[in-house]
Amino acid sequence: MTKIVIFISGRGSNMEAILKECKNGILKGIAESVLVFSDKKEAKGLQTAENYGIETASISSKGKKRQEFDKEVITLLSNYKFDYIILAGYMRILSDIFVKKYSGKIINIHPADTNLHQGLHAYEWAFKNKMQETKITVHYVNEGVDTGKIIAQKTVNLQGCNTLEEVEKRGLNVEHKFYPETLKDVLEARS
Repeated sequence: MTKIVIFISGRGSNMEAILKECKNGILKGIAESVLVFSDKKEAKGLQTAENYGIETASISSKGKKRQEFDKEVITLLSNYKFDYIILAGYMRILSDIFVKKYSGKIINIHPADTNLHQGLHAYEWAFKNKMQETKITVHYVNEGVDTGKIIAQKTVNLQGCNTLEEVEKRGLNVEHKFYPETLKDVLEARS
């Protein structure tokens, strides 16, 4: 069984989708979350993870330089045995130190085609540009921002979306199914 650590910064809706699939769905017997970590102690997703019986931890990043903070996280992670770090709405950019330490073992989901848009506000970008469709990208994390090797992409139909909320809702519906499916493919190919 592949052991994963999930990183979140907020409500953790993708984390919850993954935990559901680990418990009773397509990731059952394939993946097990050993820890949910957040850079925000008040992240709502931490309580959700605890409700699933998953151990949680948080370290506040406030006022800390990126490398200093990531060294603290590496120290924390040294207490756990795991195979992959799954970013699920983790809003911090990882330092080179962190990415090198876990090279090839960090996976992220990004709500756009990473060839077209990297960084924040991807759904806003799609909405402002009146795009008829966008893509969700699952990719490995490298030293850049959303520039790592693409694992898989899934199209989101945006036709008829009149508000940013509609765009986000459609996108998240795809993300919550697509991320666990892609992780299943990655983890099964590994064993």
